[in-house]
Amino acid sequence: MRKFETLLLLSPELSPDAREALLVKLVSIIEKNKGQFTVNHWGMRDLAYPVQKHMRGYYVLLEYTTYPNIIEELERIIRITNGIFKFMTIKLEEHIEEKQLEEVV
Repeated sequence: MRKFETLLLLSPELSPDAREALLVKLVSIIEKNKGQFTVNHWGMRDLAYPVQKHMRGYYVLLEYTTYPNIIEELERIIRITNGIFKFMTIKLEEHIEEKQLEEVV
């Protein structure tokens, strides 16, 4: 299993119940494959440019551990789900040492 995080930009028109239903749908894919996850609600934020004619969006960060082949299915569901404007998934390093961080900076 590997660590991933997915940042979602959701429509500001989604109700809190609709947002939760959408997140439950995504998290169920991770849980079904014995993954672990955390959900961080960043909340409503102003956007630098219009996205689908909206200047605000609701951000959610999903941090999870799962098998790499599950990412393809998760992203497929994200792409076909109404209410998700944009998303980005990245693979996280297993262990980052202080020396590696200094090299980056």
